[in-house]
Amino acid sequence: MEHGHDDARTSDEGLRRDSITLTGAVAMGTGVMIGAGIFALTGQIAELAGPLFPLAFVAGAIVTALAAYSYLKMSNAWPSSGGIAMILQKAYGPGTIAASASLLMALSMVINESLVARTFATYALRPFGLEENVLLLSLGALALIVFAYLVNAAGNRSVSGFSLVMSAVKIGGIALFAVAAIWASGFSGGAFAQSDSMGSPEAFLASVAFSILAFKGFTTITNSGGEIRDPHHNVGRTIMISIGICVVTYLLVAIAVGSSLTIGEIVEARDYSLAAAAGPALGEAGFYFTVVIALTATTSGVIASVFAVSRMLTMLTEMKMIPHSHFGMSGSVRSHMLIYTVVVAGTLAVLFDLSRIASLGAFFYLVMDMLVHWGVFRHLRKEIGARASILLAALAADALVLAAFTAVKLQSDPLIVGYAVAGIVTVFVAERAYLARRERTVSEPVGSPHHPRSK
Repeated sequence: MEHGHDDARTSDEGLRRDSITLTGAVAMGTGVMIGAGIFALTGQIAELAGPLFPLAFVAGAIVTALAAYSYLKMSNAWPSSGGIAMILQKAYGPGTIAASASLLMALSMVINESLVARTFATYALRPFGLEENVLLLSLGALALIVFAYLVNAAGNRSVSGFSLVMSAVKIGGIALFAVAAIWASGFSGGAFAQSDSMGSPEAFLASVAFSILAFKGFTTITNSGGEIRDPHHNVGRTIMISIGICVVTYLLVAIAVGSSLTIGEIVEARDYSLAAAAGPALGEAGFYFTVVIALTATTSGVIASVFAVSRMLTMLTEMKMIPHSHFGMSGSVRSHMLIYTVVVAGTLAVLFDLSRIASLGAFFYLVMDMLVHWGVFRHLRKEIGARASILLAALAADALVLAAFTAVKLQSDPLIVGYAVAGIVTVFVAERAYLARRERTVSEPVGSPHHPRSK
């Protein structure tokens, strides 16, 4: 375990030479959240929550704020580029639970990349009426993922600078769209004039799972903790600023969409709901403006997510928590993980539609998040000065949302529940087998035929 921490410290020292400022870190955090939350998930949240869907974003922000407490306290105590992996290893030790939960987080982030990339392709094709063309959707998503790889391969400063510019453009553009749409449509039309499409309490809670997924980009800040300048102070500040910016942005957009479209119209256009809402409220110019902002937002979201998850996987490899093979490639472990990240994200973008990608990500993330809160509560709260009541509240909120989400999906799409359960079980079984084999290998003497140096 100490060896893993030494590796982590060495990695962090090297990364800080190319450190990210507070402003750059906020840009990356909001870049991931807004890219997924607004453009990929608004329609799916409205489908479940009905006219109350703006409140689902508020509920998601509350649950996220509770969840952020664990990450904030841990990151302030031990900032690391392996953020969540570091939290889990300190809570559970270098065993199966820590490794499996860390890998679930990494997978949920890769899933997020495929979700946002497919959303990019949907908006890009919408002006041509080709958003239903499966082949073009896949090609568009893959093109964005390849572009994100090229930007990330150029280095930390390229990612930080690109994310800062793109985030400023998209947040300003989204705010302009929302204010203009609300001004044109008012508050009494569209979904807000409906009273016969209210969802059940269970469906509303299930919608909160998607809104939590829309906020989960704040965890990329903890994963980049070792690369943020003055991390003991700036990691926590970055998390809270990013969540605050996003909840205001989400509320503005949800009200704008709900005032322009009925719930049925939002559901019908759920993969491009903002563009659909811009047409009635702002005309053709508003429609194309929204498409441009969507492309900007999703591009920066994928770039920031690829940056964070490739760093996290690098840290997991250095901590000996996941296996690694270079497959004949030259270069560093980090460069290999960058390639693996985009390959998996591209594969998921081709195999699954937006709804299933989002659902799978929600399952993986909520399970991992609960393990983080329990581990901090059970083993670390006294050491880091965390309040038990907040940790337990975060755990209970996640459990309630996960239960409701599972119940709703069992009725509407039981297959995706099966995929999620199979994926989680596979991760835990594979990690247990890998760690057990590694422990046996390490314990073998060098002259043993089972030791790597003897082969």
